[in-house]
Amino acid sequence: MAPTKIRKLAKPERRAQLIETAKEILRECGADALTLGHLAERAGVSKPIAYEHFGTREGLLIALSQEIEDRHTSKLQLALAGAPKELDAVADIISSVYIKCAVDSGEEWQAISGALRGNADMIATQQQQADDYVGMIQAALGPFAKIPAEDLRLRCTGIAGAAEAIGRELIRGRTSEAAASTNLAALIVDSVNA
Repeated sequence: MAPTKIRKLAKPERRAQLIETAKEILRECGADALTLGHLAERAGVSKPIAYEHFGTREGLLIALSQEIEDRHTSKLQLALAGAPKELDAVADIISSVYIKCAVDSGEEWQAISGALRGNADMIATQQQQADDYVGMIQAALGPFAKIPAEDLRLRCTGIAGAAEAIGRELIRGRTSEAAASTNLAALIVDSVNA
């Protein structure tokens, strides 16, 4: 019997495959086990292919972080596109999407952040992600705010921090998904109405 020929993937497909494989390793073995060598072996590719896509282990972890953030952003944009023009509804959407994303990838995100604590590139990436998220929720909440834009931006920064803290509480098993979502939505409404 002739050996099966492995289909060569286009670069974007290969990157997506490597990201998915990296997430599996992260979930099953933790961040310490996630190396480019391990990733290449698990994905059935040569080490140079993994290095070509990510450069370093840190590059891989940052790519994973960005993939999680991109997924969250897409879900939030889609949900907000059909949102009723009411503060409570928008707050519920922002809250429920954030909490659902925390459930879906919170442990992965915590592992990635922990593995890259103090890494300058990760700090810059996280700051950009935070700024983008704050801008998105500021735009969504702006029509309901009766405060100056700079005050709203600061409050949205606080909302983002509260969302992260509530998400951590949920991941640690210290609250339910429903309670996390309800209380985050209440914080959002109170921040805009205050």
